[in-house]
Amino acid sequence: MRRIAVGLFLATLSCAASAHPFHNVVGAGLAAGFEHPFTGMDHLVAMIAVGLWAAQVGGRARWLVPGAFLAAMAAGGMLGFAALVPPYAEQMVAASGLVFGLLIVTRSYLSPWLGALLASAFALYHGAAHAAELPATAAALPYAAGFIAATALLLAAGVCVGSLTRRLVAYSQLRIATRRARAGSGRAQGRKRP
Repeated sequence: MRRIAVGLFLATLSCAASAHPFHNVVGAGLAAGFEHPFTGMDHLVAMIAVGLWAAQVGGRARWLVPGAFLAAMAAGGMLGFAALVPPYAEQMVAASGLVFGLLIVTRSYLSPWLGALLASAFALYHGAAHAAELPATAAALPYAAGFIAATALLLAAGVCVGSLTRRLVAYSQLRIATRRARAGSGRAQGRKRP
């Protein structure tokens, strides 16, 4: 319960969902698209959280969930470029960070396929939101390549940090178990001596 409370408290500290204060990057196309996910806390948090959660689940989820997110985000980008932005896109982008953050904090396990489906649903909104914010001077295809590359980088960073954290936790648990086993065997030997 305390983890959920901490997660909700941290969610209240986040920036507004549509906050992209440095969005008008000099230049157009690839650079503008690559820069976009890094300038909005909503996109940044959600993409790293998807990677972290995928690493926490482990196994095939480590590649399936981020891969599904990228594919669905590209599809959402095509919707956005066609001016078919789904309603409440910015709210869903913000909700994705909250949902995956809660999955991480509560250590919730979903099957990799269900996790990929959930990530894909949110990724459609991310892609549409990215495409809808295409700068007037940017070409759509290089811009899309830029935001897909940046997203892949953020997802990979989340998976790497999550995998490292998982290993550190496993190592810590092994050390604790070893200490307890040594302490238990030392007490048992002490009882046997007359």
